[in-house]
Amino acid sequence: MPLLAPSLTSAPERTVDQASRLRQLTRGIRPMATAAADPLLPALAVTGGKGGVGKTCVAVNLAVALARLGLRPLLIDADLGLANADILLGVDPARTLHDHFAGGVSLPEVVTRTPWGIDFVPAASGHEELAALDDTRLAALTAGLARLGSAYDLLVIDTPAGIGREVMASLRASRVVLAVVTPDPTSITDAYALIKVLESQRPGKDVRILVNQARNLAEAQAVFAKLRGVAVKHLGRELAFAGELPRDPQVAEAVRRRRPFTAGQVDCPAASALRALALRLKGERWKG
Repeated sequence: MPLLAPSLTSAPERTVDQASRLRQLTRGIRPMATAAADPLLPALAVTGGKGGVGKTCVAVNLAVALARLGLRPLLIDADLGLANADILLGVDPARTLHDHFAGGVSLPEVVTRTPWGIDFVPAASGHEELAALDDTRLAALTAGLARLGSAYDLLVIDTPAGIGREVMASLRASRVVLAVVTPDPTSITDAYALIKVLESQRPGKDVRILVNQARNLAEAQAVFAKLRGVAVKHLGRELAFAGELPRDPQVAEAVRRRRPFTAGQVDCPAASALRALALRLKGERWKG
């Protein structure tokens, strides 16, 4: 079983507690049937093995940064039962995916305009049935998003944390997976668990690592090197470094104000980092 270090200086082989956590995370996960049957969305799925790493903040602000570069992204809140992208956007949607699955509301009718130049498909919070959709309804949602995506340059999907079915459905169907990690050892371990499960279901998926809350670029690169090393050794696959999102007090202020920090005229380190990532993504081919 692969072992991950509890710090940047410890040897991976000494982290028995992290190996135990990884076994618990992946126990009972079985490969999904025919990954090739999943429609490929023109999508960037923003995910994280562990909650609290900042994936929703990244997804929201990256979508806004892409729009400010002239693209037309559609932001999808795929955290179906515990949605909060609407809070970071400062919008109060009239309809959500709960209305869609409850019946009577089409998926296009759920699309919400925002003040930030992006359209948004909101989920809902506190609806247990949304967090337990069966495979048929998950497949129907993915197919619906594929149809919606034809009117946009790309989709940005904010997934739930973890390695549940709804997470894997979004990751398998997306062209690129952006895994957000922090220097926290549990974040690194959980990110590896996610990559391991995804690799068993959709081998060779384009997975890129964004390190959030690093003290500096050197620490971010060290975190990535640790995760990449384990993936190469135990899964035989490469990972790509998407960059770092530095610690920035203006991020917390933007969350409090319910306003994306990439939408402001005043620059800040976090906004600069996401704009640089958005610029690289803009140059990629998302359709066809």
